[in-house]
Amino acid sequence: MAVLNVTLYPDEPLLSVAEPIPSITPKIVKLASDMFDTMLEYEGVGLAAPQVGVSKRMFVLCEPEQARQMCLINPVIVESDGHEVGEEGCLSLPQIYADVARATQVRVQALNENGEPVDFWAEGLLARIIQHELDHLNGVIFLDRVDILTRQDKLLEWEKQRQRYVQAVKEQ
Repeated sequence: MAVLNVTLYPDEPLLSVAEPIPSITPKIVKLASDMFDTMLEYEGVGLAAPQVGVSKRMFVLCEPEQARQMCLINPVIVESDGHEVGEEGCLSLPQIYADVARATQVRVQALNENGEPVDFWAEGLLARIIQHELDHLNGVIFLDRVDILTRQDKLLEWEKQRQRYVQAVKEQ
């Protein structure tokens, strides 16, 4: 088990577009495994490679209350439908939450950690997780998807929170 350090906003590579993964190597498989360990350790439902300092187009997720875990490499949303607003948080901005509009259903194409193509529809919370994590691969955080006043308020809150959070991590 390897728990990786989570990159905090606005540190790199969170603000950059991640690079495609040309082939599934043992290093990528190990990264996926470590990302699952990290996500579970921090009680997250999704974790993108940029959140652990790796600028690659890959994320892992664990659908809450399901045994199903997924690793998606070079994911693309090819169709979407519906609209809903729901609360989101992020491991890179701990304890910051905001309501974000997302599609209720998405069709995703990607590779899994074995290099096999996957093509499926996700809905509800799973669709929200996928959209949130895919945003990370494009240098977008969930606060980029809220109105400007909410964004400014949440970023001020994060500025104060980050200082306390960094200090608490150092003391552990």
